[in-house]
Amino acid sequence: MAVMSEPDNSPLPGTVFTPRQVRALKIAVIVMGVLLVGGFAFVLAAIVYQASQLGKGAAGDTASQALAKRDVVPGVELALPPDATVTSMDLDGERLALHLNSSLGPEVVIVDVGSGKVLARIKIKQQ
Repeated sequence: MAVMSEPDNSPLPGTVFTPRQVRALKIAVIVMGVLLVGGFAFVLAAIVYQASQLGKGAAGDTASQALAKRDVVPGVELALPPDATVTSMDLDGERLALHLNSSLGPEVVIVDVGSGKVLARIKIKQQ
């Protein structure tokens, strides 16, 4: 009759690790691999979610849909100097920035698209 003894704690041939240490190492590698794959899947899902929410306002509408739903002010006029030319325009939400050049110098005019009001006129001077 064989007597049950302590598990063999002798190192495996060719290594300094015992079978118990090898088993623990295998479990640690599997758990870390699962965490790595799960974390990568989570980051990928978060990127897809953020990309799908891009351009949506607080109510879930895109900026162009929100502007289309608003009452548009017809015939908005902006007073410019007679020799002024619009060199570029930038739209940020409901604000329009007009970059102007005239004999008085360059300036930036910021207009609220919804109401048609001029929010700011910024004269650009060189020093």
